[in-house]
Amino acid sequence: MHERDEFVDPVCGMRVRPDGPHRLEHAGMLFRFCSPKCLAKFQADPAKYLAPASTVEAEPVDAAAIYTCPMHPEIRQPGPGSCPICGMALEPLAPSLDEAPSEELRDLSRRFAIGAVLTAPLVVLGMLERWPWAQLALATPVVLWGGAPFFARALASLRTLQLNMFTLIGLGTGVAWAYSAAAVLAPGAFPAAFRGMHGEVAVYFEAAAVIVVLVLLGQVLELRARRRTGDALRALLSLAPATARRVGADGREEDVPLAHVHVGDRLRVRPGEKIPVDARVVDGASAVDEALVTGEPLPVEKRPGDPLIGATVNQSGTLLIEAERVGADTLLSRIVAEVARAQRSRAPIQNLADRVSAVFVPAVIAAAALAFALWAWLGPEPRLAHGLVAAVSVLIIACPCALGLATPMTIMVAMGRGARAGVLFRDAEAIERLARVDLLAVDKTGTLTEGRPSLTSAVPLAGTDEKELLRAAASLELGSEHPLAAAILAGARARGVAAEAAGEFEARSGLGVLGRVGGARAALGNESLLAELGVPAPELRALAARAEPLRAQGETVVFVWRDGRVLGALGAKDEVKPSARDALAELRSAGLRIAMLTGDARATADRVARELGIDEVGAEVSPLGKAEAIERLARGGRKVAMAGDGINDAPALARAEVGIAMGTGADIAIESAGVTLVRGDLRGIARARRLSRAASANLRQNLFLAFVYNALGVPLAMGALYPAFGLVLSPMIAAAAMSLSSLSVIANALRLQRVRL
Repeated sequence: MHERDEFVDPVCGMRVRPDGPHRLEHAGMLFRFCSPKCLAKFQADPAKYLAPASTVEAEPVDAAAIYTCPMHPEIRQPGPGSCPICGMALEPLAPSLDEAPSEELRDLSRRFAIGAVLTAPLVVLGMLERWPWAQLALATPVVLWGGAPFFARALASLRTLQLNMFTLIGLGTGVAWAYSAAAVLAPGAFPAAFRGMHGEVAVYFEAAAVIVVLVLLGQVLELRARRRTGDALRALLSLAPATARRVGADGREEDVPLAHVHVGDRLRVRPGEKIPVDARVVDGASAVDEALVTGEPLPVEKRPGDPLIGATVNQSGTLLIEAERVGADTLLSRIVAEVARAQRSRAPIQNLADRVSAVFVPAVIAAAALAFALWAWLGPEPRLAHGLVAAVSVLIIACPCALGLATPMTIMVAMGRGARAGVLFRDAEAIERLARVDLLAVDKTGTLTEGRPSLTSAVPLAGTDEKELLRAAASLELGSEHPLAAAILAGARARGVAAEAAGEFEARSGLGVLGRVGGARAALGNESLLAELGVPAPELRALAARAEPLRAQGETVVFVWRDGRVLGALGAKDEVKPSARDALAELRSAGLRIAMLTGDARATADRVARELGIDEVGAEVSPLGKAEAIERLARGGRKVAMAGDGINDAPALARAEVGIAMGTGADIAIESAGVTLVRGDLRGIARARRLSRAASANLRQNLFLAFVYNALGVPLAMGALYPAFGLVLSPMIAAAAMSLSSLSVIANALRLQRVRL
C-alpha cells in the first residue's frame, strides 16, 4: 500500500487520516471517511461519488487484507473485527500462505479457561446459596472481563440498531450481574418483594457466569473450526511450487519466484518436479500425474501442444512449457477461491436467528419497560420497587440461555451420535440441509470405485501361459513407479508369480518400458511401442481387436513382448467398491435420485454407471464443471447433495446443498464438505440422512420449547397473574424457570443418542 499522510473523504471532501476508524473496501480500492454518516452514504450509492470526472483519493488493497463476515458477505473492511450485523468475527476474504495465528482465538481461549476455573466453585456456592460476597468476587472477572467482547458487540448492536444474539447475551448477563451485585452491596435498598422466605435478596451470579462461559466455549469452537478450514485452503495453495525454472530468450535458465512468472514465459520442468503454472507443452514428452486435481489414478501422457495444470507432477521426461495462466488465474487458485466463496455463503439457520433476534430483543426490552411503567402507575406501594421487580424478572426470564442452548445441544448430541456411526457433520447447516436433499450426485473415482487400478485380466497368446506372461510383465515393472506397475506387481503376487529385476531398464514416455528379463530383450507397453519393436501391422490390428472387449469394460490394456514375439495382453481397471451397489439401492429406496459426475472418459463412466444402475451420467467434467453441473441441477428445483473425495470435487462439494466427503480422500475435499464419511462407505450417507432428519426435527422442537417458554414466562414475569391471584413472579423464581427451560432443551436433545441408524 502507498504511504500517505491523509486522504480525501469522497462524500464531503474533508481530509481524513489514513488510520482513521471509518474505512471501506470497494472495487479493490480502500476509501477513508470522516464519519459513519459519510460511510453510509457512500455504501448506499458508490457510483454517485465515483463519477468519471471526480477526483477521489484511494489506494489499491490486496484481497488478503480485506475481512468479511461468513454470514453477511456484504460486510467488507480492511483488517479484522466484528460484523456490525450479527457480531461474528470477520475472516480474511482470500486465504494466504502467510496468515498469522488468530489473536482473537488466543484471547477467547484464555478468557474461557480462566472463566471456567472461576465458574466451577461459583456454581457450587450458588447451589448452596452461601457466601454472596465470594460469589461476587468470583463472578465479576468472569462476567466483566471474560464477557467483555460480548458486551462490546452488544453495545455496537445497540448503536447501529442491528440487534442480534450478542444483544441478548449482553443484556441478560449484564442485568443478572448488576442486579446481583446491587443485592450484595446494598441489600437494604431492596423492598420485601425482592426477598425470599428468610428475608434474603436472591443473587444470580452463577447464571450470568455460566452463560458467559458457555458462549465463550461456542466462540472458541467456532474459531477453531474456521481456522482448520483456512489451514486446508492454505495447504492447497502450498501445493504449487515456490519457484519455477525460466528459460530466457538466449537459452539461459534461472530459478525465479513463482510470483515473477508471466504469461508467455517458457519454463523447464524436470522429472519429479511440479508443473508451476497452467501451461502448454512446447517440447518434450512425459507422463504427468494429475490425480491431485482430476482425481484420476492413472498419469496422463503429455506431448507438444497438450495442456498442463499447475501443481500436478511431472513423472518421467523433461518438458519445455509455455505459461498460459498464472497467479489467481490458474485452475488451482480458482478452485481455492471457489471453495472460499462458497464457505462464506449464508447459512439458513442464521437467517432464522437474525429474524428471531430482530423481533425478540426489542420485544423483550419493550416488555420490561412496559412492566415497569404499569407497576409504577397502577401497582400497589411501593410502586417503583414493584415496577423494578417486574422489569428485572422479565429481563432474567428472557435471558437467552434456552434459546442459546436449543441449537448447540441438538448439534452436539447429533454430531456425537453421528461420529459413533462413522458420520461427521461439520455444522448445523449441514444437518439441516441434508434432511431436505432429494438428489445425490456422486463422483466416480474413490467414491463409487476403489480409486486405484487393479489387475483384472491376463490374456496369454498361443504358446504362452499366464505365469510366463505375468513373470515377464512384473519383472519389467519392478523398476517403474507408474500406478499401473503397482497393479501388475500386486496381481502377479496374488497369483503366486515371482518377479526378477530386469536389466537395462528404460522407461519410454507415452509408450511403456523396456529391459532384459532372463537374458532376453523384453518390453511392456502400448501398440505404438510394439510398432517401434518391429511387430507387423496386421499383427498389431489383430492385437487391437483382442484388446477391444477389455477396453469396452473400462480396462487399461498393455501388451507384453519378449525376444521378438508378443506374449499376451494385461488389463487393469479401477474396481467398483463392494458396498456401492447396496448403498445406492438403499438411497434410492429412501427417495433419492442418483447422478454421477466424473472427470474420467465417457466409456469408463458408462461402464461404471451400467454396473451400478445409474441413469444420469456426466463424464469428462472439469472440477469447475462439476460445480456448474450442481448449479444447473439446483436451478431445476432439486436439493442436491454431492459426494466425492478428491481436490477436483472440492468446488462441487462446496457449491452443493450439502457436500459429502469420503474420509479417505483429500483434506480440501473434507474441509469443503458439510459431511464426512469416516470409512469412505457410501452406506454412511443413508445413516447420515436418517440422523439429519431426526436432528432437524429435534432442533425445531427445541426452538419451539425455548420460544414457548419465553411466550409464557414473559407475561408471568410482567405480572399477568397479579390482578386475578395477587401473585408476583420474583426474579428468583424467574431464574429457576430459566434453568428449567434449559434443562428441558437439554433433555430433549439427549433423546438423539437413542436414534436408530
